[in-house]
Amino acid sequence: MSETGDTKNIGLRGVKVADTRVSDVDGEKGNLIYRGLNICDLVVHSTFEEVSFLLLHDHLPKAEELKRFQSELISEREVPGTIYGFMRMMPKSAHPMDVLEAAVPILAAYDPQLHDESRNANFKKATRLIAKLPSIVAAWDRIRKGSEPVRPSPELTHAGNFLYMLSGSLPDRATARDFDICLILHAEHSFNASTFAGREVASTHAHLYASIVAAIGALSGEIHGGANSEVMKMLLEIGEVNRAKSWVSEKLQKGGKVMGMGHAVYHTEDPRASILRGICSRLADHTGDRKWFELTKAIEASTREEFRKLKGKEIYPNVDFYSASVYHMMGIPTDLFTPVFAISRISGWAAHIIEEKFAEAQPKPELYRPDADYVGTYCGPEACPYIPIEERSK
Repeated sequence: MSETGDTKNIGLRGVKVADTRVSDVDGEKGNLIYRGLNICDLVVHSTFEEVSFLLLHDHLPKAEELKRFQSELISEREVPGTIYGFMRMMPKSAHPMDVLEAAVPILAAYDPQLHDESRNANFKKATRLIAKLPSIVAAWDRIRKGSEPVRPSPELTHAGNFLYMLSGSLPDRATARDFDICLILHAEHSFNASTFAGREVASTHAHLYASIVAAIGALSGEIHGGANSEVMKMLLEIGEVNRAKSWVSEKLQKGGKVMGMGHAVYHTEDPRASILRGICSRLADHTGDRKWFELTKAIEASTREEFRKLKGKEIYPNVDFYSASVYHMMGIPTDLFTPVFAISRISGWAAHIIEEKFAEAQPKPELYRPDADYVGTYCGPEACPYIPIEERSK
């Protein structure tokens, strides 16, 4: 029991465990701030490359700094051939998140600065991971389908290059920019489950790659990063706009939940969802297929209406809700939605992990070490007697 109340079995909600300069989430006003800058301004004026620099270095880059950082990212896009060999040995049914999680330690083995724990070396390792994760995700999708990986193009942006490596075709400028905005929106979100997992591992003085593996593992959970693919499965199940209202009503009346609706922190609309709704509408016009946008919009409206009836309060879409139909219209397979989340969030994870490694707040314990109340078998202060196997009852 803490001075402010019981902190057990609440998912650490409301429990402050550290100071951070990386980002701030204002759940009441619906604001998301990266290093002091509003996400709504960044998606208008910035790029994923610039936002990654901002998150890592705590300031917007000057022109020469951005040019150098972009060059470093481009030069680090290639992955070792061993990665492709590993993928070819994997069963084609392996989930892309499992493949990504297994591939990162292989990358670690090739990093010449793996055990260099200086701040600059960690920035370099972060840059390599930001550059290489898209290559891994795109390569696995092609290898599992029997195609050869597409080598990265030095002529394309970070976002455009991923879409190119995935499909083998050059994306149009509008779609590449929309995907760039998606990457910006997913790049960082304070102390979420995967970020905390990465920071917790970093607090043990594990290297950056080990911390990133932990974060990827946490992101793979269906109620964290896996929620966007669950939204797409829901869209496919409902299928038609005229089925949305009855499906939602039945789901909520039975105590179920509509994936992508509601958020643990935001008590108003998630600003990322608002931006993604606009991208979804633009893509619908661009592709000439408005089905997925109209269906997603209908589910949102039905969920909000039914929620008011049943609980007398509002519910809003989160970042996963519209991103599902956005990625689907971009031709990204459903089981790649979460890996795409990872290739964006790698920037935020790295920023947090480096912050954890070089924490300014003092005094700070060496590592996170929470406690738990034991509620298991108790036979008294001297513990239970050991019973030989032949004397144990079945």
